[in-house]
Amino acid sequence: MKIPENGQLIRIFVGESDHWRGKPLYEAIILEARARGIAGATMLRGLMGYGAASRIHTAKILRLSEDLPIVVEIVDGEDKIAAFLPVVQEMVQDGLITLENVRVLQYQPGSSKGVP
Repeated sequence: MKIPENGQLIRIFVGESDHWRGKPLYEAIILEARARGIAGATMLRGLMGYGAASRIHTAKILRLSEDLPIVVEIVDGEDKIAAFLPVVQEMVQDGLITLENVRVLQYQPGSSKGVP
């Protein structure tokens, strides 16, 4: 699969406890992106953060949270991202979605045996 050099990045900020149709929201977003042939998606779990409600979510020992911040990043060409964006907007009821232009320098699968 090839991504145009001028790609786009969707960055989605949600909570770990957010769900979509019985699945964790981050998982549902990534599975939907894969089903639609999007080039790549990654979920990052934050150690601390806050959103529109200004409530702190943290992984500190004395203040365990079951709703840590989650960031999902999805990259592909402008056409695929434009088609996927309305789907993401429907899925994310409480969170932040950003879109930015990116320059794709390299996108290729690594060796399955770990050898260049």
